[in-house]
Amino acid sequence: MDFQLKKHYGINDLREIMRILRSENGCPWDREQTHASMRKNLIEETYEAVEAIDLQDTALLREELGDVLLQVMFHSQMEEEAGGFCFEDVVDELCQKLITRHPHVFADVQADSVDEVLSNWEAIKENSKGQTTAGETLTSVAQSLPALMRCEKVQGRAKKANPVFGYADVSAMLKDLHSEVEEAEEAIGKEDLPQIEEELGDVLFSAVNLARNYHLDPEELLTRSTDKFIARFCAVEKMVLDEGKTMKDADEALLDRCWKAVKAAEKLNSRG
Repeated sequence: MDFQLKKHYGINDLREIMRILRSENGCPWDREQTHASMRKNLIEETYEAVEAIDLQDTALLREELGDVLLQVMFHSQMEEEAGGFCFEDVVDELCQKLITRHPHVFADVQADSVDEVLSNWEAIKENSKGQTTAGETLTSVAQSLPALMRCEKVQGRAKKANPVFGYADVSAMLKDLHSEVEEAEEAIGKEDLPQIEEELGDVLFSAVNLARNYHLDPEELLTRSTDKFIARFCAVEKMVLDEGKTMKDADEALLDRCWKAVKAAEKLNSRG
């Protein structure tokens, strides 16, 4: 193998390593991969980098960003082999985009606030993508995004197109949310599964709108609520085990008593 081992490596070394791994004498697994087979890996590595950010673990973040970069290099190498683009094309296009979308830095456009910067960015983005209608800005939001994130982006762009889509005030949002809950209850009462499915989706959509109004990330909110549930569940399980039972054989009364005790302890600790 014609590769020089070093104490420290750079981006060109990464390119060469990737080329070798994909070569005839490289790694059988790496050679078999396609864009489609690596799709899940890209998603997982991105989320692991996000988790490192949430944990404020800089050493872990460094490692996970490397894994994300590997995905970029991997897909670029596959395209280069197929006669498409190469890694340098990816870098060039990114640089072109950053320069074009920052005219207040690289040209003579004035933008003294974050809001002005974002407004210019969106206008340039829409123009570069050939979006001429408000509907096109909504349909361009990637369907592969997590549902809550996609919902928030779509709602934000609808409001930008016309403030009416952002509701007049919070009371109007709450009224809409309550209305959707009532419609879901009606569908549940009829045991109409297709209607239940639709109405529960509308409840979630309305809840996202309410969160967005307060500049809260619904994805983060649900993550926190899920983490809170996990913590409470584990605390309840400990109480159940302390009483000589398991979660499987604990009855509803015991679980309810433990759950209330855990919540009460949380409130006490938050005051202390």
